[in-house]
Amino acid sequence: MNKLILFALPGNETMAARLATELSAPTGELEARRFPDGESYVRYHADVAGRDVVLVCSLDRPDAKAVALYFAACVARELGAASVGLVLPYLAYMRQDAVFKPGEGVTARHFARWLSGCADWLVTVDPHLHRIARLDEVYSIPTRVVQAAPAIAAWVRDHVVRPVIVGPDAESEQWVAEVARAAGCPHEVLRKVRHGDREVEVSVPDAAALAGYTPVLVDDIASTARTMVAAAGHLNAAQLAPPVCIAVHPIFAGDGLDALRAAGVAQVVSCDTIAHPTNGIELAAPLAAAVRELLPTR
Repeated sequence: MNKLILFALPGNETMAARLATELSAPTGELEARRFPDGESYVRYHADVAGRDVVLVCSLDRPDAKAVALYFAACVARELGAASVGLVLPYLAYMRQDAVFKPGEGVTARHFARWLSGCADWLVTVDPHLHRIARLDEVYSIPTRVVQAAPAIAAWVRDHVVRPVIVGPDAESEQWVAEVARAAGCPHEVLRKVRHGDREVEVSVPDAAALAGYTPVLVDDIASTARTMVAAAGHLNAAQLAPPVCIAVHPIFAGDGLDALRAAGVAQVVSCDTIAHPTNGIELAAPLAAAVRELLPTR
C-alpha cells in the first residue's frame, strides 16, 4: 500500500488531483462541513493509520477554512497517521507582519504558531515575505516555498509578443526581475503609495522605455486588484499596448476582477494557487517537488 495519501479540503479538489498525479499517490475522501450552529466537522472516509497524510487547502478567505484544516490535521494524528503535511498554495495572515498602529499585534506570528502545532511540515507558494524575511522566522516546522516565477516566465514566453514585465511596487522588484530574466525580456518597476484598503496611488511609468513592448503587469496578491487597476490606468494613459495582467494569488475580493477588466487590460491570467476562472498557470509540478523534499524517509 502506498503510504502517501492526499486529502482536499473543500474547493481544493483540482489541485489535490494534480498533485496526486505528480506524486503517483492516491487521494482519499475527507468530509468537511459545518453544523447548523456554524461549528466545523471533519471525518476521514479512508484509513490514515500509519500513512503520510497530505492536506491540500489554499487559505484565501481563511477564517472560513482554517478551523477545518486545523481539525483535519489534528484528527489525522489522532487516527494514527505517520505524518501530516500541509500544502497551502496561498498562505494567509502574512501581511500583518509588524505593528503598524498602537493596539495591534503581529498576527502573522500567532497564525504561524497555530499551524505549526498541528502538522509536521508545510509547503506554500510565494508567501508575502517583507518584514518577516523567511517562513522559519515564524513557523517552527520545516517549510518549503515554491517560486511561481519560472512558470510565469514560461507562460509569458509562450503567449506574449515582445513582453516587458512591469512590477507595481518596490516590494515586487526582486521577483519581477526574476520573471523577466527567465522570460528573456526587460522589466520596469513602478512605485506605490497605499492610502487605504482600496485606495492606491501608483507612479507613472516611463513611456519611452516601454514603447513597442507589451506590458505584462505581475503582482503576487491580487486582493482588491486596486494596485493593478492603478498601474493599468497609467499604462493606458501613456498610450502603450493594453497590458496583460498576471496574479500569483487571485483573490479578487469584491469587484476586483471587474474593476481590472474595466481598466482596459488585454487579458487577466493567474496561477492556480487559488481556484479561480482566470487560472492559466499550473504549479502542481513544483509543489510536488517540494512535497517530496519534506516527506519522511524510512
